[in-house]
Amino acid sequence: MLKAIQIVGSSSGFVSYRFRKPQPNSAFSLISRKSIITTSETLLLPASQLHSHKSCSRDFRMSSTHSKSSSSSSLAIQSTILQGNIRKINFCQFCGGPNKHEIPDGEEKVRAICTRCGKITYENPKMVVGCLIEHDKKILMCRRKIHPSYGLWTLPAGYMEIGESAAEGAIRETWEEANAEVEVQSLFAQLDIPLIGQTYMIFLAKLKNPHFSPGPESSECQLFELDDIPYDSLAFSSMLVTLNLYIEDIKVGRPKFHYGVINKRPGTSPSEIHAYTLDFHMQS
Repeated sequence: MLKAIQIVGSSSGFVSYRFRKPQPNSAFSLISRKSIITTSETLLLPASQLHSHKSCSRDFRMSSTHSKSSSSSSLAIQSTILQGNIRKINFCQFCGGPNKHEIPDGEEKVRAICTRCGKITYENPKMVVGCLIEHDKKILMCRRKIHPSYGLWTLPAGYMEIGESAAEGAIRETWEEANAEVEVQSLFAQLDIPLIGQTYMIFLAKLKNPHFSPGPESSECQLFELDDIPYDSLAFSSMLVTLNLYIEDIKVGRPKFHYGVINKRPGTSPSEIHAYTLDFHMQS
């Protein structure tokens, strides 16, 4: 059974959704929602700002402060890495030297800093683009022939390339994975997954013709009736959320744009789609 976990980083204007797994021959169901009005965030301060004000003597205070600051900073950095907030990068991408992980002067986040050339390696989120393709009241899906989530079902989607728009990337990925020519209708959902540094942009699309077949990364392509979507064999939480949103929209008469944040639980594999909470900022 799908379970919601603690909501992280929610803010005013967002709505928390809890989902339950569908019964056979039924759509994925929304069972509750509630407004979130609090904000939760963790600040990681430089060692210079982590100090103690309680000490009996000046000498002891200076010694204690330095020891506690270094220890606290080191533990905070280790915790940040273990929680998945940053990826540990062992070697410099510029010169190949060993990296250390510290908070650079003037910054607030832990970075990988080369101990040889001093350059900082910055990592930025990746954009995943794809299409939700409706044809004759059915949805086109692909069974993955590559890892991760080998053998599981997904909407055609993949990483956006340099030099293309999000819509162009979604069209290209659909061709590569399903050999299908599509026409993009509108943006349907933007789903941010902070833990793994990804943003999904899923477009509603139509087939230009009824021809499709598995591409190199797919073992099978199929049009599914809404009641027959293989929820137990979906590859990613983003696909589960996207399909559920689409079905909920169909029930009320028309699709609309959705923005949401998927807060995955640290340490879970991509196929563990139950390990998340979902915060929505509702837009129509």
